[in-house]
Amino acid sequence: MPLRLEEKKALVAEVKSVAERASACVGAEYIGLSVEEMMGLRKQARALGVYLKVMKNTLARLAVSSTDFECMQPVFHGPLVLAFSTEEPSAAARIIRSFAKENDKLKVKALAFGGVLLSAADLDRLADLPTRDEALAKLAATFKAPLTKFVRTLAEPQAKLVRTVAAIRDQKQAA
Repeated sequence: MPLRLEEKKALVAEVKSVAERASACVGAEYIGLSVEEMMGLRKQARALGVYLKVMKNTLARLAVSSTDFECMQPVFHGPLVLAFSTEEPSAAARIIRSFAKENDKLKVKALAFGGVLLSAADLDRLADLPTRDEALAKLAATFKAPLTKFVRTLAEPQAKLVRTVAAIRDQKQAA
């Protein structure tokens, strides 16, 4: 059943609001997927905070116009599912990549990150980006490393003295 004009406007406005706050988008062709498989994909997407939408290409073009994902408009041909990462930049790419491994009928057409259109081959690069927590942990470890090394350097003279005294003690006990 076709959508009425008001429903189309509401759909475009909804997707546009998501696209304005999303950091990455993946467009994939879903020809041949069953309803159960699509429901499984939607369930995985909801669990990771990814907004998944299937809509007509003309409406999708309107929804992403004047957003960072405007660069994807030339790719909107055929039936596409759009996955927007709203929380983690790599979440949509991770979900689509893992789902495509299980279902070869899902074909990635293009992805956009930071206003740049990337090819389907770049999916792994985007999916391998660390999550926010992983990035913060790496940053904390980077900040911690020089301090740890500094403290170890300050403690080394005392440790060397203790090792020397222990070696002398062991030498006297052996004699």
